[in-house]
Amino acid sequence: MERVLLSFGNGGLENANLINKVFLKYFGNFAPYVAEDSGIFSGNLGNKFAVSTDSYTITPIFFKGGDIGKLSVCGSSNDVAVMGARPKYLTASFIIKEGFLISDLEKIAKSMADEIKANDMILLSADTKVVSKDALDSIFITTTAIGEIKNTNISSKNLKKNDVIILSSQIGVHGASIYCLRNDIKLENNLQSDCASLYPMIEVLLDNDIKISAMRDATRGGIASLLNEWAASSNCNIQIEESEILIPNEVQGICEILGLEPYSLANEGVCAFAIDEDCASLALDLLHKTILGKNARIIGKVIDGNDKKVILQSRWGTKRYLDYPEGEILPRIC
Repeated sequence: MERVLLSFGNGGLENANLINKVFLKYFGNFAPYVAEDSGIFSGNLGNKFAVSTDSYTITPIFFKGGDIGKLSVCGSSNDVAVMGARPKYLTASFIIKEGFLISDLEKIAKSMADEIKANDMILLSADTKVVSKDALDSIFITTTAIGEIKNTNISSKNLKKNDVIILSSQIGVHGASIYCLRNDIKLENNLQSDCASLYPMIEVLLDNDIKISAMRDATRGGIASLLNEWAASSNCNIQIEESEILIPNEVQGICEILGLEPYSLANEGVCAFAIDEDCASLALDLLHKTILGKNARIIGKVIDGNDKKVILQSRWGTKRYLDYPEGEILPRIC
């Protein structure tokens, strides 16, 4: 591994190797929450907070269902929400190409403001840098979200045998819709990004004291990366049922063009839950009453074994490993 490649940012195996072999080599002793979407710290009154930083480089910056501004607020907010925290504060940093249209910048700022308002958050701090035309193609945004934790027992390390895996929605629509826009594919479809803030859906489970072992939004690398990260962190095996995973026909068609599996495509409004089996039915009922969780399904469970494997059972009864995504899946996706 001599140079950084595009595939190193895919959210899959190469991305994990980059983190493990470079960053953890130097930061490992200071990064207790590296396996999570957010870090945790305590306030003066003993209350706990989650904090997450992320950078957004999507191409194109405007797409059906959102833009880079909405994505930057939703993405960081979701990373603290899946740690059981209500997003409350945000910081933002903008790196903008010289010559970028002010009208486009205003559209991005407005969409960010709308999402901040919808989440009842406060923008604590922001920074702007402008770089020369040859240094950047458009705009990069980095956001940091801070949320107050309502459930302190959620971690990717907490999965246990018989925990039920629930997926909140259909998968692959963000990745597939961005691919169509980027490559000007004229297919008849209604695909648009599922970009959304997840906390209103998650809050319903937290308010009803559902026993949640882990939560994670399925972004880069899709549910394939997410489930493999859980299996590795909790030293367990996970089995999922192909027949229970909702994949729109349009997404399946795009995957055939790409030569990819829908399980590896990015999502921006999909959450996976590992929930105690005694609470699974109630959790599903609660999710079905929310907008984002109306199509939630149980897709599998944690099973015997500590091979750190994800096993996919097909509609025909055969089984295979669902591995970490590899290669250059779709760069500049979030």
